[in-house]
Amino acid sequence: MISFLAALLRFVIRGTLFVLFIILGLFPTLMLVNYHRHRDTAEGYRKSALVGTRLCQWLVWFFGITPKVSGEPAEGSVLVVANHVSWLDIPVLHSVRSMGFVAKAEIQRWPIFSYIARTGAVIFHQRGSHDSATGVAKLMASRLKSGRRVAIFPEGGIVPGTAIRVFHARLFRAAVEADCPVQPVMIRYMTNGQKNDEISFRENESMMVNLCRMLANPSSVAELYFLPLIESTDQPRRRLADAARAAVITSYES
Repeated sequence: MISFLAALLRFVIRGTLFVLFIILGLFPTLMLVNYHRHRDTAEGYRKSALVGTRLCQWLVWFFGITPKVSGEPAEGSVLVVANHVSWLDIPVLHSVRSMGFVAKAEIQRWPIFSYIARTGAVIFHQRGSHDSATGVAKLMASRLKSGRRVAIFPEGGIVPGTAIRVFHARLFRAAVEADCPVQPVMIRYMTNGQKNDEISFRENESMMVNLCRMLANPSSVAELYFLPLIESTDQPRRRLADAARAAVITSYES
């Protein structure tokens, strides 16, 4: 009974603050991001990234999540590859370092989040489509060559459970083409010293239901382990994917 009342109280307080932020603060902030980006200058991109990072810091705060960073996030052109636990992985990662993401095309149909994703210059990928993967890889390589950081979740989606699945190798092609390093990142959510598996989607759970459940969820620490760089020069993309997955698994299980 006490735990139910605590969850209800968290949902009411966080939900109220979240809705007020969406109404009063979200769209002006996104407009500011777009304003700086459309200046198309180094200073404009820097300010756009700064505002976007601050926005994500607010978002994760609304859901009671505190990022805890270990290791050094690489600067400049780098392909960030992470295990995928929750849709919250995106704002959590972006709250510590600005990076462009590759995300599933379905997000374009999510209210509010689709607008946030477009403003954040997300590259949308239609899973299972060879043509989409080819176009996405080319766009990723272009951004990496321009010195920008790009992030992917190579497991290909979120599946209930804690096992880290096979890293698909196709999008690692961008790092090879841009001749930039790959940085594996391990993400793990902890509550009271224990892994919090409730962060992930439940079986057949919708985005809206998961969002409401996260608002009621106990506070968590998002542990982000930025692992040593893997050089991509003349490396097969399958080898890069397997090496990144092995590094993430070792860190996750430690």
